[in-house]
This record gives sequence, C-alpha cells and structure tokens, in this order.
Amino acid sequence: MKSNVLKIIVIDNDLSFHETYKYYFETYKEYSLVGIYVSVKEALLDYDNVLPDIIASEVTMPDGCGIEGIGHFRKKDPEVKIIMISGQSDFGIVKKAFKNMANGYLSKPVGLNSLYHALNAIKYEGATISNDIAKKIISMFQRKSYTSFSERENQIIDYLCQGATYKTIADNLFVTPSTVNFHIQNIYLKLNVNSKSEALSKLRAMEYSAHLI
Repeated sequence: MKSNVLKIIVIDNDLSFHETYKYYFETYKEYSLVGIYVSVKEALLDYDNVLPDIIASEVTMPDGCGIEGIGHFRKKDPEVKIIMISGQSDFGIVKKAFKNMANGYLSKPVGLNSLYHALNAIKYEGATISNDIAKKIISMFQRKSYTSFSERENQIIDYLCQGATYKTIADNLFVTPSTVNFHIQNIYLKLNVNSKSEALSKLRAMEYSAHLI
C-alpha cells in the first residue's frame, strides 16, 4: 500500500452489481477500481496485471471458490487486504472467512458510504466488519452458558435457541449431523426431556430462574 490512491478489485458473479461498484468508485478519490470480475479464477488470471492493494470478493460463488479463494490470493501477495462480502451474516461463515485470513467481512446490501468506511478501516486499521455482524458476535459472547453442559453442548444449545436445523448446526461447527444428533441426545438426557420443544421450554425456564437469583 505505497501509493496514496489504493488499487481495488471486486469479484462478484452478479453482473447487476458491477455498474453499482463502478459508480461507487467514481466518487472515491483515495481508491481506484482497477478490475471487476465474475469469478476468483478470472481475477487470478489478471492479478499480475493489476496488482491490487485491496480485494473485495463475494462469498458465494458458482465455482464454490469464494472464501477458498483467499488462499490463492495470499500466494500471490501475502500482504494484500481481502474483504469478503455476503448476503449471509451467519457467524459460522464469518468465522470461516477470518480463519482463512480475510481482513474484513461486509454484509449486503453494501452501500456507497458503508463500502467507503470499510475501505478506510482496512487502509488505516487493517480490518473491517459490518455493524450487524459485530452486534451478533457480541450477542454470542453475552449468551447464557449453562454450567451443567459441556462447551460443545452450550454451542449447540445456542443454535437450537436460534431455530437452526441439525444440518446448519453441523455446517457451522464443522462436524457431521450425526455428531450433532449425539450431543442433542445428551442434552435431552440431562434435561430429562424427549423433544426439541420440551428442551427449549426447560432451557428458557432455567434462564429465567437464573435471572431471578
């Protein structure tokens, strides 16, 4: 990031957003859009010609190479800053992006001002995250932890309380649905219940009682 005007590339397979991004960057003085692509593969082929300072990439790509593309860009330039953009603000996906060494995560819709603030945060602070995602992360850390359950069981309880399916829980925790089912059966056993509705009702009662203490 040596130049005062930083070079940005955008990767989004939805062509309807391309004109929007071009309009945004026409209003930014400190940032120059030097490339816009429909896939990570296309961006990699042109990478050496543009040598971007910041990459803004959609998470969900047809070739399944959104978050996985971070590693390919890091091989090109370990110092390049990468912002993932997505309509999904699920914590599991956000966590996966940062574990793969993303520098930022923005949830759609991305507006003129929100993108500008994100680019400034990357430029001056080295990281950025949408306010809605930050609030979810704070909420997760502030959730009630039940001492009678293991750490993994508490994680699953959090997802159950959000209405998540077994498959969603498994995907977010990077385990198999059968593993989730195993833990849920243990949760039911400890609560002495036989169904999800009974479990949630008992957990709410436990939390209410804890607040009264």
